[in-house]
Amino acid sequence: MTVMAIVGANWGDEGKGKMTDIHAAESSLVVRYQGGSNAGHTIINDYGKFALHMLPSGVFHPEVTNVIGPGVALDAEQLLSELQNLTARGVPQPRIRLSERTQIVLPVHRLFDELEEERLGLNGFGSTKRGISPFYSDKYAKLGIQVADLFDEIRLRNKLERLLESKNVLLKHLYNKPEVPIDELLPNLLELSAKLEPYISDTTRLLQEAYGQGENILLEGQLGALRDPDHGIYPHSTSSSTLAGFATVGAGLPPYAITRVMAVAKAYSSCVGAGPFVSELNGTEAEELRRRGGSAGEYGVTTGRPRRVGWFDTVATRYGCAVQGATEVALTNLDVLGYLDEIPVCVQYEAEGVAIDRFPTTVQLDRAKPILQLLPGWRRDISDVKAFADLPVAAQDYVKFIESSIGFNISCVSVGPHRDQIIYR
Repeated sequence: MTVMAIVGANWGDEGKGKMTDIHAAESSLVVRYQGGSNAGHTIINDYGKFALHMLPSGVFHPEVTNVIGPGVALDAEQLLSELQNLTARGVPQPRIRLSERTQIVLPVHRLFDELEEERLGLNGFGSTKRGISPFYSDKYAKLGIQVADLFDEIRLRNKLERLLESKNVLLKHLYNKPEVPIDELLPNLLELSAKLEPYISDTTRLLQEAYGQGENILLEGQLGALRDPDHGIYPHSTSSSTLAGFATVGAGLPPYAITRVMAVAKAYSSCVGAGPFVSELNGTEAEELRRRGGSAGEYGVTTGRPRRVGWFDTVATRYGCAVQGATEVALTNLDVLGYLDEIPVCVQYEAEGVAIDRFPTTVQLDRAKPILQLLPGWRRDISDVKAFADLPVAAQDYVKFIESSIGFNISCVSVGPHRDQIIYR
Protein backbone atom coordinates (compact mmCIF):
# COMPACT_ATOMS: atom_id res chain seq x y z
CA MET A 1 0.00 0.00 0.00
CA THR A 2 1.29 3.43 -0.96
CA VAL A 3 -0.05 6.94 -0.52
CA MET A 4 1.97 8.98 -2.99
CA ALA A 5 1.94 12.73 -3.60
CA ILE A 6 3.07 14.13 -6.95
CA VAL A 7 3.94 17.80 -6.55
CA GLY A 8 5.85 20.60 -8.27
CA ALA A 9 9.39 21.52 -7.26
CA ASN A 10 9.33 24.94 -8.92
CA TRP A 11 6.78 27.51 -10.19
CA GLY A 12 4.33 25.00 -11.67
CA ASP A 13 4.22 23.73 -15.27
CA GLU A 14 6.80 21.04 -14.47
CA GLY A 15 4.99 18.09 -16.07
CA LYS A 16 3.01 16.78 -13.07
CA GLY A 17 0.05 15.80 -15.25
CA LYS A 18 2.08 13.27 -17.22
CA MET A 19 3.60 11.77 -14.09
CA THR A 20 0.18 11.53 -12.44
CA ASP A 21 -1.28 9.93 -15.56
CA ILE A 22 1.50 7.31 -15.53
CA HIS A 23 1.22 6.48 -11.83
CA ALA A 24 -2.57 6.54 -11.86
CA ALA A 25 -2.44 3.15 -13.59
CA GLU A 26 -1.07 1.70 -10.34
CA SER A 27 -3.59 3.49 -8.09
CA SER A 28 -7.11 2.86 -6.88
CA LEU A 29 -7.83 6.54 -6.27
CA VAL A 30 -6.41 9.80 -7.65
CA VAL A 31 -7.13 12.91 -5.59
CA ARG A 32 -7.07 16.65 -6.28
CA TYR A 33 -6.60 18.32 -2.91
CA GLN A 34 -6.05 22.07 -3.53
CA GLY A 35 -6.27 24.83 -6.11
CA GLY A 36 -8.86 25.21 -8.82
CA SER A 37 -9.07 25.83 -12.55
CA ASN A 38 -6.26 28.39 -12.44
CA ALA A 39 -3.69 25.85 -13.63
CA GLY A 40 -3.85 22.95 -16.02
CA HIS A 41 -2.22 19.59 -16.62
CA THR A 42 -1.49 18.56 -20.19
CA ILE A 43 -1.83 14.84 -20.88
CA ILE A 44 -1.16 13.00 -24.14
CA ASN A 45 -2.37 9.42 -24.49
CA ASP A 46 -4.10 7.08 -26.94
CA TYR A 47 -7.23 9.27 -26.88
CA GLY A 48 -5.32 12.42 -27.91
CA LYS A 49 -4.05 15.53 -26.17
CA PHE A 50 -6.01 16.92 -23.23
CA ALA A 51 -5.75 19.93 -20.93
CA LEU A 52 -7.31 19.25 -17.53
CA HIS A 53 -8.06 22.12 -15.16
CA MET A 54 -10.52 20.63 -12.65
CA LEU A 55 -10.53 16.88 -13.23
CA PRO A 56 -7.89 14.70 -11.57
CA SER A 57 -5.40 13.23 -14.03
CA GLY A 58 -6.58 9.69 -13.37
CA VAL A 59 -9.71 10.11 -15.51
CA PHE A 60 -8.19 8.22 -18.44
CA HIS A 61 -8.08 5.01 -16.40
CA PRO A 62 -11.66 3.69 -16.11
CA GLU A 63 -10.85 1.54 -13.06
CA VAL A 64 -9.60 4.54 -11.05
CA THR A 65 -11.81 6.57 -8.70
CA ASN A 66 -11.07 10.28 -9.15
CA VAL A 67 -11.67 12.40 -6.07
CA ILE A 68 -12.08 16.17 -5.75
CA GLY A 69 -11.37 16.86 -2.11
CA PRO A 70 -12.62 19.55 0.28
CA GLY A 71 -9.44 21.63 -0.18
CA VAL A 72 -10.22 22.32 -3.84
CA ALA A 73 -11.69 25.52 -5.29
CA LEU A 74 -14.46 23.98 -7.39
CA ASP A 75 -15.21 25.61 -10.72
CA ALA A 76 -18.33 23.54 -11.34
CA GLU A 77 -18.95 24.74 -14.89
CA GLN A 78 -15.36 23.88 -15.84
CA LEU A 79 -15.70 20.44 -14.25
CA LEU A 80 -18.88 19.62 -16.17
CA SER A 81 -17.43 20.98 -19.41
CA GLU A 82 -14.33 18.80 -19.08
CA LEU A 83 -16.43 15.71 -18.40
CA GLN A 84 -18.50 16.42 -21.51
CA ASN A 85 -15.34 16.90 -23.57
CA LEU A 86 -13.93 13.55 -22.45
CA THR A 87 -16.98 11.56 -23.48
CA ALA A 88 -17.26 13.50 -26.76
CA ARG A 89 -13.73 12.38 -27.61
CA GLY A 90 -14.32 8.73 -26.83
CA VAL A 91 -12.93 8.52 -23.30
CA PRO A 92 -14.93 6.10 -21.12
CA GLN A 93 -17.04 7.82 -18.47
CA PRO A 94 -14.68 8.26 -15.51
CA ARG A 95 -15.53 7.60 -11.89
CA ILE A 96 -15.82 10.99 -10.17
CA ARG A 97 -16.38 11.58 -6.48
CA LEU A 98 -16.87 15.18 -5.34
CA SER A 99 -16.62 16.05 -1.66
CA GLU A 100 -19.79 17.47 -0.17
CA ARG A 101 -17.50 19.85 1.74
CA THR A 102 -15.79 21.30 -1.33
CA GLN A 103 -16.46 25.02 -1.78
CA ILE A 104 -17.59 26.61 -5.03
CA VAL A 105 -15.97 29.33 -7.11
CA LEU A 106 -18.76 31.79 -7.94
CA PRO A 107 -19.09 34.11 -10.95
CA VAL A 108 -18.61 37.02 -8.56
CA HIS A 109 -15.20 35.60 -7.58
CA ARG A 110 -14.12 35.64 -11.22
CA LEU A 111 -15.50 39.15 -11.60
CA PHE A 112 -13.51 40.46 -8.62
CA ASP A 113 -10.36 38.69 -9.80
CA GLU A 114 -10.61 40.44 -13.16
CA LEU A 115 -11.50 43.85 -11.73
CA GLU A 116 -8.70 43.81 -9.19
CA GLU A 117 -6.07 42.75 -11.73
CA GLU A 118 -7.32 45.54 -14.00
CA ARG A 119 -7.15 48.05 -11.14
CA LEU A 120 -3.59 47.06 -10.26
CA GLY A 121 -2.41 47.39 -13.84
CA LEU A 122 1.36 46.96 -14.10
CA ASN A 123 1.47 46.07 -10.40
CA GLY A 124 -0.79 43.06 -10.92
CA PHE A 125 0.12 39.49 -9.97
CA GLY A 126 -0.39 37.89 -13.37
CA SER A 127 -3.64 36.30 -12.24
CA THR A 128 -5.37 33.75 -14.45
CA LYS A 129 -8.61 35.56 -13.57
CA ARG A 130 -10.28 32.30 -12.57
CA GLY A 131 -11.45 33.75 -9.24
CA ILE A 132 -8.99 31.88 -7.04
CA SER A 133 -7.78 34.68 -4.76
CA PRO A 134 -11.30 36.08 -4.07
CA PHE A 135 -12.53 32.51 -3.55
CA TYR A 136 -9.95 31.70 -0.89
CA SER A 137 -10.47 35.13 0.71
CA ASP A 138 -14.13 34.27 1.17
CA LYS A 139 -13.34 30.74 2.32
CA TYR A 140 -11.16 31.96 5.18
CA ALA A 141 -13.55 34.81 5.97
CA LYS A 142 -16.20 32.09 6.48
CA LEU A 143 -18.31 33.31 3.57
CA GLY A 144 -17.83 30.31 1.27
CA ILE A 145 -20.54 28.18 -0.30
CA GLN A 146 -20.07 24.42 0.18
CA VAL A 147 -21.45 21.86 -2.25
CA ALA A 148 -23.78 20.66 0.51
CA ASP A 149 -25.30 24.17 0.72
CA LEU A 150 -26.70 23.81 -2.80
CA PHE A 151 -29.41 21.46 -1.54
CA ASP A 152 -30.89 23.84 1.04
CA GLU A 153 -32.35 26.84 -0.79
CA ILE A 154 -33.10 28.91 2.31
CA ARG A 155 -29.61 28.37 3.72
CA LEU A 156 -28.05 29.07 0.32
CA ARG A 157 -29.94 32.35 -0.07
CA ASN A 158 -28.91 33.49 3.40
CA LYS A 159 -25.26 32.72 2.73
CA LEU A 160 -25.32 34.49 -0.63
CA GLU A 161 -26.89 37.59 0.94
CA ARG A 162 -24.09 37.70 3.50
CA LEU A 163 -21.41 37.15 0.86
CA LEU A 164 -22.76 39.84 -1.48
CA GLU A 165 -23.29 42.48 1.19
CA SER A 166 -19.68 43.69 1.31
CA LYS A 167 -18.96 42.84 -2.32
CA ASN A 168 -21.67 45.12 -3.61
CA VAL A 169 -20.24 47.99 -1.56
CA LEU A 170 -16.88 47.45 -3.25
CA LEU A 171 -18.42 47.11 -6.69
CA LYS A 172 -20.23 50.40 -6.31
CA HIS A 173 -17.64 52.53 -4.51
CA LEU A 174 -14.26 51.04 -5.49
CA TYR A 175 -14.76 49.64 -8.97
CA ASN A 176 -17.68 51.83 -10.11
CA LYS A 177 -19.56 48.77 -11.35
CA PRO A 178 -23.18 47.64 -10.97
CA GLU A 179 -24.09 45.64 -7.91
CA VAL A 180 -24.68 41.88 -8.28
CA PRO A 181 -28.24 40.92 -7.30
CA ILE A 182 -28.71 37.65 -5.46
CA ASP A 183 -31.19 36.46 -8.08
CA GLU A 184 -28.38 36.56 -10.62
CA LEU A 185 -26.55 33.83 -8.71
CA LEU A 186 -29.18 31.74 -6.94
CA PRO A 187 -30.99 30.10 -9.92
CA ASN A 188 -27.73 28.97 -11.54
CA LEU A 189 -26.49 27.45 -8.29
CA LEU A 190 -29.74 25.56 -7.78
CA GLU A 191 -29.46 24.26 -11.33
CA LEU A 192 -25.89 23.16 -10.63
CA SER A 193 -27.07 21.08 -7.68
CA ALA A 194 -28.90 18.70 -9.98
CA LYS A 195 -25.95 18.37 -12.33
CA LEU A 196 -23.43 17.75 -9.54
CA GLU A 197 -25.58 15.44 -7.42
CA PRO A 198 -24.52 12.16 -9.15
CA TYR A 199 -20.89 12.81 -8.18
CA ILE A 200 -21.29 14.04 -4.61
CA SER A 201 -19.93 11.84 -1.85
CA ASP A 202 -18.44 11.78 1.62
CA THR A 203 -14.96 11.59 0.12
CA THR A 204 -13.21 11.84 3.49
CA ARG A 205 -14.86 8.60 4.58
CA LEU A 206 -14.15 7.08 1.16
CA LEU A 207 -10.43 7.88 1.41
CA GLN A 208 -10.17 6.86 5.06
CA GLU A 209 -11.69 3.48 4.24
CA ALA A 210 -9.46 3.01 1.19
CA TYR A 211 -6.41 3.88 3.30
CA GLY A 212 -7.49 1.43 6.00
CA GLN A 213 -7.87 -1.31 3.39
CA GLY A 214 -4.36 -0.70 2.04
CA GLU A 215 -5.32 0.64 -1.38
CA ASN A 216 -2.91 2.73 -3.42
CA ILE A 217 -3.84 6.42 -3.32
CA LEU A 218 -2.30 9.13 -5.50
CA LEU A 219 -2.49 12.78 -4.41
CA GLU A 220 -2.14 15.23 -7.29
CA GLY A 221 -0.71 18.67 -6.58
CA GLN A 222 -1.30 21.87 -8.54
CA LEU A 223 1.33 24.51 -9.30
CA GLY A 224 4.67 24.19 -7.46
CA ALA A 225 6.53 24.82 -4.22
CA LEU A 226 7.61 28.33 -5.20
CA ARG A 227 3.97 29.40 -5.59
CA ASP A 228 3.13 28.39 -2.03
CA PRO A 229 1.78 31.36 -0.02
CA ASP A 230 3.96 30.56 3.02
CA HIS A 231 7.16 29.18 1.52
CA GLY A 232 7.11 30.60 -2.01
CA ILE A 233 7.63 33.93 -3.77
CA TYR A 234 4.86 35.72 -1.88
CA PRO A 235 2.93 37.81 -2.88
CA HIS A 236 3.42 36.30 -6.37
CA SER A 237 1.96 33.06 -5.10
CA THR A 238 -1.28 31.19 -5.34
CA SER A 239 -3.82 31.23 -2.51
CA SER A 240 -3.67 27.62 -1.30
CA SER A 241 -0.75 25.55 -0.10
CA THR A 242 1.03 23.78 -2.95
CA LEU A 243 3.04 21.52 -0.64
CA ALA A 244 2.74 17.79 -0.08
CA GLY A 245 2.35 18.58 3.61
CA PHE A 246 -1.08 20.04 2.86
CA ALA A 247 -2.17 17.07 0.74
CA THR A 248 -3.57 15.03 3.60
CA VAL A 249 -5.48 18.07 4.87
CA GLY A 250 -7.01 18.96 1.51
CA ALA A 251 -7.86 15.33 0.80
CA GLY A 252 -8.97 14.10 4.23
CA LEU A 253 -6.29 11.57 5.21
CA PRO A 254 -4.16 11.19 8.35
CA PRO A 255 -1.00 13.37 8.36
CA TYR A 256 1.23 10.28 8.53
CA ALA A 257 -0.38 8.61 5.50
CA ILE A 258 1.99 9.80 2.77
CA THR A 259 5.00 7.52 2.30
CA ARG A 260 6.22 8.70 -1.11
CA VAL A 261 6.61 12.27 -2.42
CA MET A 262 7.61 12.71 -6.05
CA ALA A 263 8.71 16.29 -6.79
CA VAL A 264 8.62 17.07 -10.50
CA ALA A 265 11.11 19.45 -12.10
CA LYS A 266 11.89 20.36 -15.71
CA ALA A 267 15.38 20.00 -17.18
CA TYR A 268 15.16 23.80 -17.61
CA SER A 269 12.95 26.38 -15.89
CA SER A 270 9.57 27.80 -16.87
CA CYS A 271 6.68 29.62 -15.26
CA VAL A 272 3.50 31.54 -16.02
CA GLY A 273 2.76 34.62 -13.96
CA ALA A 274 4.59 37.45 -12.28
CA GLY A 275 7.33 37.38 -9.68
CA PRO A 276 11.10 36.92 -9.41
CA PHE A 277 12.62 34.35 -11.77
CA VAL A 278 16.38 34.54 -11.40
CA SER A 279 17.48 32.35 -14.32
CA GLU A 280 15.01 33.90 -16.78
CA LEU A 281 15.98 34.31 -20.44
CA ASN A 282 14.84 37.02 -22.82
CA GLY A 283 14.92 37.74 -26.53
CA THR A 284 15.77 35.18 -29.20
CA GLU A 285 17.42 32.81 -26.72
CA ALA A 286 14.19 32.61 -24.72
CA GLU A 287 12.02 32.30 -27.80
CA GLU A 288 14.07 29.39 -29.13
CA LEU A 289 13.76 27.46 -25.86
CA ARG A 290 10.06 28.35 -25.60
CA ARG A 291 9.38 27.18 -29.15
CA ARG A 292 11.08 23.83 -28.59
CA GLY A 293 9.68 23.22 -25.12
CA GLY A 294 7.02 20.61 -24.40
CA SER A 295 4.69 19.03 -26.92
CA ALA A 296 3.56 22.35 -28.39
CA GLY A 297 5.95 24.91 -26.97
CA GLU A 298 5.95 26.66 -23.62
CA TYR A 299 2.52 28.27 -23.41
CA GLY A 300 0.24 28.24 -20.38
CA VAL A 301 -2.35 25.45 -20.34
CA THR A 302 -4.94 27.75 -18.74
CA THR A 303 -4.09 31.17 -20.15
CA GLY A 304 -2.31 30.39 -23.42
CA ARG A 305 0.25 33.02 -22.42
CA PRO A 306 3.88 32.44 -23.40
CA ARG A 307 5.64 30.94 -20.42
CA ARG A 308 8.70 32.66 -19.07
CA VAL A 309 11.65 30.34 -19.55
CA GLY A 310 15.18 30.06 -18.18
CA TRP A 311 17.98 27.66 -17.39
CA PHE A 312 17.68 25.00 -14.72
CA ASP A 313 17.93 26.62 -11.29
CA THR A 314 19.60 24.34 -8.74
CA VAL A 315 19.08 26.84 -5.91
CA ALA A 316 15.32 27.08 -6.42
CA THR A 317 14.89 23.36 -7.11
CA ARG A 318 16.90 22.23 -4.09
CA TYR A 319 14.74 24.48 -1.92
CA GLY A 320 11.51 23.37 -3.62
CA CYS A 321 12.32 19.69 -3.14
CA ALA A 322 13.21 20.31 0.50
CA VAL A 323 9.97 22.08 1.43
CA GLN A 324 8.01 19.44 -0.48
CA GLY A 325 9.74 16.71 1.53
CA ALA A 326 10.64 14.92 -1.70
CA THR A 327 11.59 11.27 -1.51
CA GLU A 328 12.43 11.33 -5.23
CA VAL A 329 12.50 13.65 -8.22
CA ALA A 330 11.11 13.22 -11.74
CA LEU A 331 13.06 15.25 -14.31
CA THR A 332 10.98 16.12 -17.37
CA ASN A 333 11.63 17.57 -20.84
CA LEU A 334 15.27 16.48 -21.03
CA ASP A 335 14.83 15.96 -24.78
CA VAL A 336 14.13 19.67 -25.31
CA LEU A 337 17.77 20.61 -24.60
CA GLY A 338 19.18 18.47 -27.42
CA TYR A 339 19.74 21.49 -29.70
CA LEU A 340 22.39 23.13 -27.50
CA ASP A 341 26.18 22.88 -27.77
CA GLU A 342 26.51 23.98 -24.15
CA ILE A 343 23.84 24.08 -21.48
CA PRO A 344 24.01 26.76 -18.76
CA VAL A 345 22.84 25.80 -15.26
CA CYS A 346 22.20 28.28 -12.46
CA VAL A 347 24.29 27.01 -9.54
CA GLN A 348 24.23 30.04 -7.23
CA TYR A 349 22.75 33.51 -6.94
CA GLU A 350 24.61 36.78 -6.68
CA ALA A 351 22.77 38.88 -4.13
CA GLU A 352 24.18 42.30 -3.22
CA GLY A 353 27.62 41.27 -4.45
CA VAL A 354 27.68 38.00 -2.48
CA ALA A 355 27.33 34.49 -3.92
CA ILE A 356 24.63 32.51 -2.12
CA ASP A 357 23.30 28.99 -2.60
CA ARG A 358 20.16 29.28 -0.46
CA PHE A 359 16.76 30.35 -1.77
CA PRO A 360 16.13 33.79 -0.18
CA THR A 361 12.99 35.83 0.43
CA THR A 362 11.24 37.71 -2.35
CA VAL A 363 12.86 41.05 -1.49
CA GLN A 364 16.31 39.51 -2.05
CA LEU A 365 15.20 37.50 -5.08
CA ASP A 366 14.11 40.72 -6.79
CA ARG A 367 17.76 41.84 -6.81
CA ALA A 368 19.45 38.47 -7.36
CA LYS A 369 21.36 37.49 -10.50
CA PRO A 370 22.19 33.96 -11.67
CA ILE A 371 25.67 32.48 -11.45
CA LEU A 372 25.87 30.01 -14.33
CA GLN A 373 27.98 26.93 -14.99
CA LEU A 374 28.25 25.57 -18.53
CA LEU A 375 27.79 21.86 -19.16
CA PRO A 376 28.40 20.05 -22.49
CA GLY A 377 25.34 19.49 -24.71
CA TRP A 378 24.63 16.26 -26.57
CA ARG A 379 23.37 17.66 -29.86
CA ARG A 380 20.98 14.84 -30.79
CA ASP A 381 17.40 13.68 -30.48
CA ILE A 382 16.94 11.43 -27.44
CA SER A 383 13.15 11.07 -27.58
CA ASP A 384 13.36 7.38 -28.57
CA VAL A 385 15.82 6.33 -25.85
CA LYS A 386 14.41 3.75 -23.42
CA ALA A 387 17.27 3.16 -20.96
CA PHE A 388 19.43 5.60 -19.01
CA ALA A 389 22.64 3.86 -20.11
CA ASP A 390 21.64 4.45 -23.75
CA LEU A 391 21.48 8.22 -23.35
CA PRO A 392 24.46 10.19 -24.69
CA VAL A 393 27.14 10.50 -22.02
CA ALA A 394 26.63 14.28 -21.89
CA ALA A 395 22.92 13.78 -21.18
CA GLN A 396 23.69 11.27 -18.43
CA ASP A 397 26.22 13.67 -16.94
CA TYR A 398 23.68 16.51 -17.07
CA VAL A 399 21.18 14.45 -15.04
CA LYS A 400 23.86 13.37 -12.57
CA PHE A 401 25.05 16.96 -12.15
CA ILE A 402 21.53 18.16 -11.35
CA GLU A 403 20.99 15.24 -8.96
CA SER A 404 24.22 16.04 -7.11
CA SER A 405 23.46 19.78 -7.04
CA ILE A 406 19.95 19.50 -5.62
CA GLY A 407 20.74 16.63 -3.25
CA PHE A 408 17.69 14.53 -4.16
CA ASN A 409 17.54 11.26 -6.09
CA ILE A 410 16.25 11.55 -9.67
CA SER A 411 14.22 8.37 -10.06
CA CYS A 412 13.05 8.91 -13.63
CA VAL A 413 13.67 11.10 -16.66
CA SER A 414 11.08 12.10 -19.25
CA VAL A 415 12.24 12.42 -22.88
CA GLY A 416 8.91 13.29 -24.52
CA PRO A 417 5.22 13.95 -23.83
CA HIS A 418 3.89 10.40 -24.24
CA ARG A 419 3.39 7.83 -21.50
CA ASP A 420 6.11 5.53 -22.84
CA GLN A 421 8.73 8.28 -23.14
CA ILE A 422 9.99 7.79 -19.62
CA ILE A 423 13.30 6.37 -18.43
CA TYR A 424 13.49 4.82 -14.96
CA ARG A 425 16.78 4.72 -13.08
